[in-house]
Amino acid sequence: MSSNHNTQPQKLDSNMVIKELQGEWQWFSPLASPFRVVGFPWLQEEGVYRRLPLQPREGLPSAVDKLANCTAGGQIRFRTNAKRIAVRVQLGGTSSMDHMPATGQNGFDAYIGEPGRERYAGTSRMKLQSTSYECVLFEGPDGEKVRTVTLNFPLYQSVVEVAVGLPPEARVEYDSSYDVHGRLVFYGTSITQGGCAGRPGLAYTQQAGRRLRREVINLGFSGNGKGEPQLAKVIREISNVDVFIMDYEANCTTDRYCETLEPFIRLYREKQAEVPILVLSRIPYAKEQFDPSITRERIFRRDFAKHLVEKMNREGDSLIFFGDGSGLLGKRYDECTVDGVHPNDLGFTMMANRIVPMLQKIIGFKGK
Repeated sequence: MSSNHNTQPQKLDSNMVIKELQGEWQWFSPLASPFRVVGFPWLQEEGVYRRLPLQPREGLPSAVDKLANCTAGGQIRFRTNAKRIAVRVQLGGTSSMDHMPATGQNGFDAYIGEPGRERYAGTSRMKLQSTSYECVLFEGPDGEKVRTVTLNFPLYQSVVEVAVGLPPEARVEYDSSYDVHGRLVFYGTSITQGGCAGRPGLAYTQQAGRRLRREVINLGFSGNGKGEPQLAKVIREISNVDVFIMDYEANCTTDRYCETLEPFIRLYREKQAEVPILVLSRIPYAKEQFDPSITRERIFRRDFAKHLVEKMNREGDSLIFFGDGSGLLGKRYDECTVDGVHPNDLGFTMMANRIVPMLQKIIGFKGK
C-alpha cells in the first residue's frame, strides 16, 4: 500500500491543469474604443477601475475607501467575431480568503449572447498566490459569427490593469445594448459585494443585471456597509439610476441600523427625488435554527425597516419599497451558504430568483 497521501489532483486529472496560452494574440485595452467598461461610475474622469471616487467631497471611512478598489460589478462589453478570447490581468494582491474560491475573488468570467440571453462561457484560472495571469475565457468553432461578449471583473480584488486578447484577424465592435436602460445601484455588505460566489457572474447583483439588462453598480463593502452619511452623499451623485437597492442591515447592530436607515434614505432623497428605492432586510443565518434570539433580532429589524417604508409612503414618497429577505433563500436556507452566512452559488441564484421580480415590479411601476 502506498504511503503517499499527497494526491495533487492537477497531476492526476488533465482538466485541473491551468493551460498556457497558445497561438498568436493581439492585446487591447478595454478603456479604448470600441470596448466598453461599465460598473465604475467615476471611470471616465479618473481612469481607474474603482467603485467610488478617489477624492470624494465627503471623506470616506478608511475600510470603505480600501474596499472600493475591489472591482465587484465591473464589466467589459464588446462585440466580436473572435473564435478565441483571453485576458491578461495585473491584480492588486493575491487571493486570501479561505472560504471563497480564487475564481470569485480574483477571476474574470465570460458570458456570450445578447442582453437577457447571455450564457456562461468560461472563467479565468490562476495560481493561488499569483498577482498576474493570462487565461483563455472562450474558444468557439466559428470565426465569422459576431457575438456580444461580457467579461465580469473580480469580486474581491483590485485590478491594476487588464487587457483583452483576441486573434489578430478578429473584428471588434461597440456594444450598444446598455444605452437603453439606466443602472441598478446596490449598497450593502459582503453578500452584496459577492461573498462567497464561485465566480463573478454568479453574485446575485450580476444575475439581476443580466436578467434585467441593466448596468450594475455594486457598492457592497465587506463588513462595512454601515449606513454612514458620507456614503449616502457620494452614492446620490450617481446618475441614470433605475433603482437604488439598500441591503446593508447585516453589517449593523440593531441600534445602528435603526439610527442610520432613515437619515441615509433622506440624504439620498435630497438629490434623487425620482429614483425608486428598495430596502431589503437580511437573509436568515444557519445559526437561527439553534438560537431563537438571532431570529427575534432579525425580525425586529425587518419590521423596523418595513414600518419605516410604510411611514414614508404615507408621507407621500410612493417610490420607496420594502423587500422581505426572510424567504430569499427558501426553506432550506442552511444549505444555501458557505459558512452559515455568506451564500454559495445556489444561494445567490435563489436570491436573484426572488429579488428580480421585486425589481421588475418597481421598474414597471415607474414605466421604465
